[in-house]
Amino acid sequence: MTRKILIADDHPLFRQALGLAVARIAPDAQVVEAGTLDRATMVVREAGEALALILLDLNMPGAVGYSAVALLHAEVPAVPILVISSADLAAARPQVARFGAVGFLGKDESLQTIETAIGAALAGKRMAIDTGDADHDMAERVAALTPTQLRVLIGVLNGRLNKQIAFDLGISEATVKTHMTAVLRKLNVGNRTQAALAARTLGLETAGHGV
Repeated sequence: MTRKILIADDHPLFRQALGLAVARIAPDAQVVEAGTLDRATMVVREAGEALALILLDLNMPGAVGYSAVALLHAEVPAVPILVISSADLAAARPQVARFGAVGFLGKDESLQTIETAIGAALAGKRMAIDTGDADHDMAERVAALTPTQLRVLIGVLNGRLNKQIAFDLGISEATVKTHMTAVLRKLNVGNRTQAALAARTLGLETAGHGV
């Protein structure tokens, strides 16, 4: 089975540059590109067990804050996610680690540094990142949500009602309520407002509803 590496970034030229880095480190791998979070999610589902690594930008259509990391990690928790983004290093590095990423690099890093990080991620290594103590417990709880539960939570963050979330996700309103009950239990909060506040403090928000 040919292993696949997903490059998820909305800038074609940067995707091309990352593709060159991947070709040098893993010439046997098939590179798959995505310019939006929706497309990245689709690729992840289609690739299945062949997916070996995700190279992810935080700021792409469909994602705000750290929602892209959280959602893709929920879809494939065993697949390493290496974030390569122009986001503030000091703030973003511990946050992406809390949501399951194995490392964070700035887009201004040298190609050699990026290649080294790709090789390390493929080898199963994680960058040494101090996530700190603040919000760490809640981040672990959010990261433990299933993909659908996370999408329901994001719907709540966006102010969507249960029937609207049901429409967005193509499921019944009763199913949304079931997932919401599970979300409250996993986050150890008493209501939707508390769940939204808890997740928002971690930067877990999206710009749109069709995640």
